[in-house]
Formats: sequence, C-alpha cells, structure tokens
Amino acid sequence: MTTPAGTGTGFGTVSWWGLSPALDLQAESPPVDPDSQVETEHGIPELDVLLLGSVDGRHLLRTLARAAHWPRRKFNFYVLENNLEAVARHMLIFSLALEEPEKMGLQEKSEAFLEVWGNALLRPPVAAFVRAQAERLAHLVPEPDHLEEQLPWLRLGALKFRERDALEAVFRFWAGEEKGPTTFPMNILWDSRVRQYLGSRYDSRRGVSDWDLHMKLYERGAQVIHIREFRRWRDTGVAFELRDSSSYHLPNRTLASGRLLSHRGERVAARGYWGDIATGPFVAFGIEADNQSLLRTSNGRPVKTASEITQHNVTELFQKMSAWGRPRVTQQDPEPEQQDSGNLPPAYPTQESFTVHFLPLGSAQTLHHKSCYKGRFQLLYLSCGMVHFLSPELGACVAPGGHLTVELARYLVDLRQEQLQAFSDRVSELAQAAGFALQSGAKSSETFARFYKAGNYGPKPQQCPWKS
Repeated sequence: MTTPAGTGTGFGTVSWWGLSPALDLQAESPPVDPDSQVETEHGIPELDVLLLGSVDGRHLLRTLARAAHWPRRKFNFYVLENNLEAVARHMLIFSLALEEPEKMGLQEKSEAFLEVWGNALLRPPVAAFVRAQAERLAHLVPEPDHLEEQLPWLRLGALKFRERDALEAVFRFWAGEEKGPTTFPMNILWDSRVRQYLGSRYDSRRGVSDWDLHMKLYERGAQVIHIREFRRWRDTGVAFELRDSSSYHLPNRTLASGRLLSHRGERVAARGYWGDIATGPFVAFGIEADNQSLLRTSNGRPVKTASEITQHNVTELFQKMSAWGRPRVTQQDPEPEQQDSGNLPPAYPTQESFTVHFLPLGSAQTLHHKSCYKGRFQLLYLSCGMVHFLSPELGACVAPGGHLTVELARYLVDLRQEQLQAFSDRVSELAQAAGFALQSGAKSSETFARFYKAGNYGPKPQQCPWKS
C-alpha cells in the first residue's frame, strides 16, 4: 500500500488545528527570577510569549487552565499567524472559552468547541452560535472602545487598518451575509481535496486510511486514535461525532479561507477548504492526558478513543477556566511545580490577568526593528509550518536566558522517517544560527525541540504604544 508520502499536500496550505499536544507554556519558560523580572503595577511578575503559527489557541488555553498550579503571573501572549482566518478563529475560540457559565453550560461549551474547532460540518445549534458570535465580533472589530470594554483580554492595535477591515469581512462571512448552499459547499470541497490528494488511490481510500493510521500515526505514538473515527474524519471531515451522524449537515464556515488560483491564464481569488486532510485534529488534545487512566489498555488496545480523551481534556480545561475570579481551593496536582516567585501564592487568574496581542501578518522578520519587541520575550514558540521564519532577526526578540520551543513534524503522515530527521536537523541548524543552544536538561522528545538563549535578563523593553 502506498500513499502520497513525502508530498506534504495532505497538510494543506492553511493550518486549522495543531499537530502536537497542547503545552503549558509556563513549563516551557525559564523560571521566574524575582530579582530581575520587571513587575506590574500590582507586583505580579509577567510572562511575555511570542507564538508563531499556534493556530488554534490550545497552548494558551492549557496555560491559562493550569495557571492555578503555579505562582501568580501576568501573561502577555503575542500571536502571529499567516492568515486572518486563523486570527478570527482564535477570537471565536476564546470568546467561547470565556463564555459565562450562566449563559452556556460546561457540556454545551465543550461540545461546541470540539465541533467548531475540528469538524467540517456542524449541528444547527452550533452553527447558530457561530453566526451570533461572528455578528457580534464583526461589530466590535471596527469599534476599539467597545472591543476593549467587552473583550478586555484582546489587543488588535498592532494590526494594519486593511487587516482589520479584512478581519471584519471574515466575521461577516461567518455570520452568513453570503447566503445559500453553494456559498461554501463543504461536502463538495472536502471530497475534492481528498480526490486530488489520493488521485488513483481514491477508490481505495479506506485502505489508505488504515495504512496511514497503523503504519504512521500508531508508530509515532498516537495509538489511541480509533480506526472508525479516523476513517470517518478522512471521509467526511467530522472528527467528533457527539450526536447522531445525521445532525451534522451545516458547513463549518470557520474553516474557509481564500486562495489565488490559476483560471484560463489569470489569477482568480477563490474561497475553499485548504486545510489538513491527512492527520486530523486528534493530536492536540486526544493522545495525552493528565489522568493516566484515560490512556490505559485492555488486551493491548486502548480503552478510550482519541475523541473521548479529547472531550474529557477539553471539558476539564473549561472547568478549570470557569473557576476564574474565585478564591483558590486545594487541588491535587501530581507534578510538583518548580518556581518560587517571591512567595506569591498561586491563584485562579481573571480575564484581566492575561492579554492576547495579534501581530501583523508577515511581520516575523521586522519585529526586531521595534524597540518594544527587541529582547522582550521569555519564550518563543514556532509551529512546524512556521519554522522557516526562525532567523537571527527573530531571535533578537527573545530576551537573554529566554527559551525557544519548536514543534517538529512528527505527526505529518506525508513525511517519511528520513524526512522527519532532516526536518529536525534543519530546526537545530536554524536555532543555532538564530543564537540558541539546545537545552541540555530538557527531556528527549520527538514532538518538540527545545533551546535556550545564553545570557542573563536585562531591562524589559517599554510597552508598544497601541491599544485595542
């Protein structure tokens, strides 16, 4: 059995979900140094993180959900994506995650997240929620004052005016201003991508799915993905079937993006689905768990599927975030934390304890020109699709003593083993050229490469001048 291995076409040109498990970014960051860390007006240390291509907010959400296990800290997340649809999905996902429990119950919130995040087709109630949120966000984007009032965690001030206009247009498309079944026919678009990807193997697509799952994903550590859920996703784009299959019939417009295509010798803008059709959204929350009982096996087979583990992890994540603003209660945490920040007690965060700044598209190589970014970040994260931006210019934005975490291509099923090794070697070369060295104490991982920048913390750069 052969597949288009090595082509990379199954990954697509737009990323909608991460191809690595969600990280707690505090665990990836250097320890807090209370003698050198600049404090906020409330005397709370800050963590500045720059993320390139994080796409689905999973690292941010897990970091915030686990904040109560660490000494108190203020988070400043700076997010750089390569398309505005990914920015819009970040905003929608965070709006959903921070929805008040009185308005949306925990189960409803978790199920809505899974469908919007990882399904090509939605149930009518979830589609209605997307339309309502998109209409709200479309009205807020051009109104900075109202945006800051209703979404105090969000910062769009760094985006260019044309990018804000385009972002508003994305939300208006999600809200259904372009109506009709032909506007975004997801079933047709999905099948077209699969046909193009498999070519002559299309009629044998079930066998191709079985091969990719057993000989690639299983070999790389994703044994909990069940063959039925993987086949269903490959065939229909529905990864998480939480209700009867017939209830999933409305296109998920948040997975739409634009692309220039050649038509009769001319470049024509087209909207379609250009995302992943090879690996699926199972890796981000579905192959690891804090509760190890979810990963147990019986007769050599996992007891839980990736969908079940994903639902449990996401529900637990939202449950922890729903405790924001309350006094901390005792929680059991099997992993002892390593930091001591001036004896500040851990506490549940509030919406004022973090900000998400979205940076202009294509600004990775120019950030260092602004004094407010140079040497600012204690942690730099790059997805496997953004590794080519790792350069000395980008490295200049990381503070001395800061860390670099790079997602490797382990779960890209199109890549052969020798290509995975070549990718990992290339990451090491780029990191070294950018001024980083391999972390000697970091545990061995085929999923992430971890580096550090030599030196000690210096004065923190001034804040950038823009607001929302």
